[in-house]
This record gives sequence, C-alpha cells and structure tokens, in this order.
Amino acid sequence: MSRRLSLALMFLASPALADGAWTDRLRAGEIPIEAHADARGRGGMVRAAIDIPAPVAVVWRTILDCDRAARMTPGVKRCRVLSRAVDGRSERREHLVKWGFFLPTLRSTSRVDLDPERSIRFTCIGGDIRACEGSWTLEPIKSGTATRVTYEMWAAAPFALPAPMLSGLMRRDVPDALRALRRECQEAE
Repeated sequence: MSRRLSLALMFLASPALADGAWTDRLRAGEIPIEAHADARGRGGMVRAAIDIPAPVAVVWRTILDCDRAARMTPGVKRCRVLSRAVDGRSERREHLVKWGFFLPTLRSTSRVDLDPERSIRFTCIGGDIRACEGSWTLEPIKSGTATRVTYEMWAAAPFALPAPMLSGLMRRDVPDALRALRRECQEAE
C-alpha cells in the first residue's frame, strides 16, 4: 500500500472536523487542527490550517525561505537547499531538527515539489526521518489580499514515543509554526 493511500485512509478512519466547523474556526481566527499518532508511537498525521492577511506571493516566499525556517518551525535548527531543478519546480532540502533536550538532533533530507503559489509537496528521501510526506496548500481569499494555508503531514518517527506525547507535540508545534508563519508574512509585507 502506498504512503499516500495510507495517509488518505488515516484521514478517513479518524474523526475529523466537518468542513463547516473547520471553516467557521478559520473565520474566527482560530487554527483548526487534527492530529493522530499511531498506537505504537511510531508516527502519525496532522492537518491544520490558518488564514494569513497577506497575498499568496508573500506566503509562498516566506514558506520557502530557509533563513526563516528556524524562526518559524519549533525544533528546526537549520535548513538548507541542497539542489534545485533548472526549471525551479523541485528541490532537495536538508533540515536539522532537535525536539527536546533528551532527544537527539535529527537530520532529514526531503524532495520538495513546487507548484508555484499553489502547493508545496514534500517527501523524506534520507536522513534520520526516512518516511514522511506532506503538503502546504495556498488558496487566495478576500479578493487576493489574504491566503488560506493548509498544512498536512504524515511521518514515521525514527524512535518510539508514547502516542499521547506524540499527538501532544503535533497539536502544540504545528499551530505554533502556523502562527509564526503568519507573523513572518506580516513582517515581510
């Protein structure tokens, strides 16, 4: 079974916010989130969204800016682009991540596929986090003056963590990262 199919089945098998409730929470300025760890603590999935008062072009540049990664994403210590396709539609990136004092620093290499100002899809291809995939989807709202950002990710952890701890980390870190993205986009304008 492909990872994409597994990810889709996890979304379908888990309780989810109804589309109307999801949109209502976004309009209220909240960050709706779904996060589920597998029972063995070996990974999980997360889906969250945020409305950002900045045009898609600003949000796009901000998400892809490696220099901002450590300010926006909890645990990221370094981001660097290893290679970029001539047409600019894909890259290989490396991230160094440290989630906590007692946990080791992890290196992750990803292939990133870019659909300019629409979506960013990533797949882990090496390093300590070998199995992950996800996406950022950007949708212009409010006549293009704002952007709805939806983030989805599935990952297998390189070591076991209790499922409640893993779910808690996702529920804390992903909204923190989305709030930081909003802040960085507002500063970029």
